[in-house]
Amino acid sequence: MAEAVLLTIANGVARVAFNRPDALNAFNEEVALGFITHMNAIEADDSVRCVVLEGAGDHFCAGGDIKMFKDMITWTAERRFRHYRTFLNQVHVGLLTMMRMPKPVVAKVQGAAAGIGLSFALAADLAIAADDAKFTMAYNQLGVSPDGSSSFFLPRTVGLKKAKELAFLGERFDAAAALDFGIANRVVPRAELDATVDALSARLAGGATQAIGRTKLLMNQSFDSSAVEQLDAETEHFAASTATADFVEGVTAFLEKRAPKFTGK
Repeated sequence: MAEAVLLTIANGVARVAFNRPDALNAFNEEVALGFITHMNAIEADDSVRCVVLEGAGDHFCAGGDIKMFKDMITWTAERRFRHYRTFLNQVHVGLLTMMRMPKPVVAKVQGAAAGIGLSFALAADLAIAADDAKFTMAYNQLGVSPDGSSSFFLPRTVGLKKAKELAFLGERFDAAAALDFGIANRVVPRAELDATVDALSARLAGGATQAIGRTKLLMNQSFDSSAVEQLDAETEHFAASTATADFVEGVTAFLEKRAPKFTGK
């Protein structure tokens, strides 16, 4: 039986792929376990300097597995409540690891990005979408509220009223709309998606990894910080960045009028 989530690491880039293409990479317990396991491994691996989150086949992730839901509708309400509270707490630990790790995460989105699939695209630091990508919150169509961080990131990305519209109505929107809303950073022809993400991830993996990680942390915490707190944090992170080998290389390369060769150290 194929692994539900694949992990490959090469040249500083970790690729985490949902691997249920016949089910449009629908999210189930096996996918959750693989995702959590790989995120923990990546966070602890200093050789990884960029992460690509992707789906095998023609789709990114079509949301929760309907077959999984179908098996559970015969359960008692209390059993469903207890099961999903435990299950989602575990999934969210994996997501928090992805958000926390000082490495940029790029979502590579093609085909369907629905429900928790859209949540993953929102939680990634950057999202590159193929022009065939289709997005939807989808939750209300199943009688559930959002999970996977979309209730946090969607209002911050598109604004509160637009987020409520997308969530309440569950209407599909295309890649051009995702770009307009700020959910996607770039939209490219489907035939160019692989090359675009490969080039971007290689560029990020060759960057000043610690500085990128500090920038990620600063920006993520900025929504919950006062101006004074944010300036204090900037001071500490800037000062810490100057203590790295990449700072020395960056300044030296600038003075020598050449491209820097960062090592992430």
